[in-house]
Amino acid sequence: MSGFGNEFATEAIAGTLPEGQNSPQRAPHGLYAEQLSGTAFTAPRKENRRSWLYRIRPAAMHGTFAQYHQPRLHNDFGDGPVSPDQLRWDPLPLPETAVDFVDGLYTMAGNGSAAGQHGCGIHLYAANRSMQWRYFYDADGELLIVPQQGRLLLATELGAIEVEPQEMAVIPRGIRFRVELLDGASRGYVCENFGALLRLPDLGPIGSNGLANPRDFLTPHASYEDIEGEFELIAKFQGHLWRAEIGHSPLDVVGWHGNYAPYKFDMRRFNTIGSISFDHPDPSIFTVLTSPSDTPGTANIDFVIFPPRWLVAQHTFRPPWFHRNVASEFMGLVHGAYDAKADGFAPGGASLHNCMTGHGPDAQTFEKASHADLSQAHVIVDTLAFMFETRAVIRPTAQAFDAPHRQRDYQACWAGLRKHFDPNSRD
Repeated sequence: MSGFGNEFATEAIAGTLPEGQNSPQRAPHGLYAEQLSGTAFTAPRKENRRSWLYRIRPAAMHGTFAQYHQPRLHNDFGDGPVSPDQLRWDPLPLPETAVDFVDGLYTMAGNGSAAGQHGCGIHLYAANRSMQWRYFYDADGELLIVPQQGRLLLATELGAIEVEPQEMAVIPRGIRFRVELLDGASRGYVCENFGALLRLPDLGPIGSNGLANPRDFLTPHASYEDIEGEFELIAKFQGHLWRAEIGHSPLDVVGWHGNYAPYKFDMRRFNTIGSISFDHPDPSIFTVLTSPSDTPGTANIDFVIFPPRWLVAQHTFRPPWFHRNVASEFMGLVHGAYDAKADGFAPGGASLHNCMTGHGPDAQTFEKASHADLSQAHVIVDTLAFMFETRAVIRPTAQAFDAPHRQRDYQACWAGLRKHFDPNSRD
């Protein structure tokens, strides 16, 4: 594996990659040459993403697709009223029967559409069985996968990636893969990006270093499966799942070169930036990846994390402040506790604060932070929270809004905030 955003070349058998041209009359080892394009052919060079695959059989070889019924995974975000209430959920319950990654996906919310090529779908997954004799690809968007419980082996066309809690992985649109559970029952989060491909944010006055560094993004070495049998290929296309029979493993790429590939990032390597004097920089300093929109400076999606860090600012309320935002925020907790909430936000849980909906620390956190000794630094350890932030309202699905694990009393966490106003005192 090697760094993010570059041109890669990798082969499982020496001499697989042809020299001097991409599609010679006869590819080495009797392979088929196939280009996989993640952007328009005419996209600017710095934004163009494509890879050449040299595979045992072309991707066109499979049976006829028929619709596959998995009612909990969809892009139906509704067109009716959206409540401006703050929403929070307990972790998605683990399945009681055998369920793999595809059947364990559960749509929580989203906006936009795959057809319109903007917005996102936000899903959870809970599974207890590896994918057996089946493979999956998403034609609607790239998948950002954030495990919360249990390691995953993502066996993809371009090679295998092992990802554990506190790491994340991205499977580009259209790439076929299988998910193996390495630790039994597993749970986590998935952001399905319908818009521009995720990329590193510009650093501006931060300079050339900081936040997520390119060298820490890893792509897989080529590996391949040369097996035949009765398999099935599941496709997500225009918000629906489809199933086709396939007589061989589609993970049969022996070598590839290009810059359109799966990758992973260890979020513990994020170089956190913060204030060392007073006040807070905006939370955009925690951005790992961004999907830009057609409005400069405004993201289709930002992927933001809140990792361990030092809080040293003086004369400052150190936890996240009370806030209303033009963007909408879906949060998850991978590990530990979130510093803006004393309880109720458990690892595997989620919250949604939509456009201009007020949110911030609960009453217990506010009181504690308001009387903290600011002459001492506070080190936040053993935690990792994240946020999918979008420019458009995030519409919760009916199943998420009505779910038994939604916390109907979430607003009570602010009920204990007392009136402190005294016009005769500034203390």
